[in-house]
Amino acid sequence: VQLQAFGGGLVQAGDSLRVSCQASGDTFSEYFMAWFRQTPGVEREFVAAITWTGSSTYYADSVKGRFTISRDNAKNTVYLQMRSLKPEDTAVYYCAAARTYGGANVYIQPQHYPYWGQGTLVTVSS
Repeated sequence: VQLQAFGGGLVQAGDSLRVSCQASGDTFSEYFMAWFRQTPGVEREFVAAITWTGSSTYYADSVKGRFTISRDNAKNTVYLQMRSLKPEDTAVYYCAAARTYGGANVYIQPQHYPYWGQGTLVTVSS
């Protein structure tokens, strides 16, 4: 599967932004999807994940209550709606895909995902 993330930009603290990830090349509904983010010199950090039908979602504590992951299998797209953005949310956001959930301590690891989008930069100014 090929993934393309888009929708990043420059926003102010407190604003909202939605990033999207379009999939192609395979059956999107067969993939467990996730968003990660990365800043220079820091390991890629898990943000959120969603199961194949969207029935379950998972979030990092740092974004819980502010970010919402969702998917539209008819459009082959996964979304990350970000609200109440903070300067510390500034990062390159990556979407990732895997065929399996892997378990509670597995799906949060970047190594679990064989497929990645190219990333989209989100900058939150104070």
